[in-house]
Amino acid sequence: MAITRRNVLAGAAVAGGLPLATYNLCLPAWAGADDDVIPGPPVKDQPIQKLSAHVYMVEAPDGFPTPENQGLMSNIIFIVGRDGVIVIDTGASLQIAQMSIRQLRTVTKGPVTGIVNTHYHGDHWLGNHGFVEAYGKDIPIYAMAGTRKAIEGGTGTSWRDAMLKWTNQASAGTRIVPPGKDIDHGFTLPLGDATLRFHHYGTAHTPFDIAVEVPEDGVMCVGDIMMDRRIANMEDGSYQGTLDAIDKLIAASKTSVWVPAHGDAGVKVLDWQRSLFAGIYEACTRAVKQGIPLEGALAEAMKDPRVSGKAQETKGWASNIGKYVSIAYLEAEQAQF
Repeated sequence: MAITRRNVLAGAAVAGGLPLATYNLCLPAWAGADDDVIPGPPVKDQPIQKLSAHVYMVEAPDGFPTPENQGLMSNIIFIVGRDGVIVIDTGASLQIAQMSIRQLRTVTKGPVTGIVNTHYHGDHWLGNHGFVEAYGKDIPIYAMAGTRKAIEGGTGTSWRDAMLKWTNQASAGTRIVPPGKDIDHGFTLPLGDATLRFHHYGTAHTPFDIAVEVPEDGVMCVGDIMMDRRIANMEDGSYQGTLDAIDKLIAASKTSVWVPAHGDAGVKVLDWQRSLFAGIYEACTRAVKQGIPLEGALAEAMKDPRVSGKAQETKGWASNIGKYVSIAYLEAEQAQF
């Protein structure tokens, strides 16, 4: 629950023991926080990188939200064209969005004319508030209909409140601003001298992932379909679906630079993600077919050098690999029926 001026003046305390998701459930999406919330502190500037002729990125240095990083865990990407700027994923808070806008203004004075939310996890869209505040409430926000519906529902409130908890209130003041423009596979968005081409190939990281291609630059912005030295949270997704989506993205484009929402951009992202997921899922498929129980799936996966070889370089490996192998095992088990 965010601290407000009323709370401070009245000396009110947070209600004891209730989970964050119980608060503000009936607020309209645009009014996702009280008008008198004391905003969290500014986020320290992160440099903006030029990835290609039209594509820039503010990279998040960490893979998980903490009070120290103030929730800066997901990259913010800008497509800068002659006719405006499109933002692909806006970060996890108002403050992160404000920081990324400061960085954008060092490379262009052009207006932001649209936002793309690649999926419904809050580190990719909670920053919508900052861009709407800076560029007007009528700015179009594009996403798949399933993403919009999830954010408008309980997912939006849960993510905002979880981010408050994880950052120790550093994201206070962030309002829920859901996307309002439904798009699907094949949608294109012109920017004068650059084009955004949208790809969707079924359930990958979530059921509603959008990848955004800039064909003039050979760039593909993949959201969380691929990551660099991170393990994707696959609770809402599919290992086989991710592998299929990656293969279809390769076949449907001439991409030379893969831009993930977590980690560095470049050609190596493709092989890193695909080899890790193939190693995990193939190991789990073997385990299921050989009658190896769930408890033995991790050991089976770690026999594969595509998996074990990534342990040292991957953030959050020790605390997450067991969980993610378990998810892969259950998917492989279900695929046998």
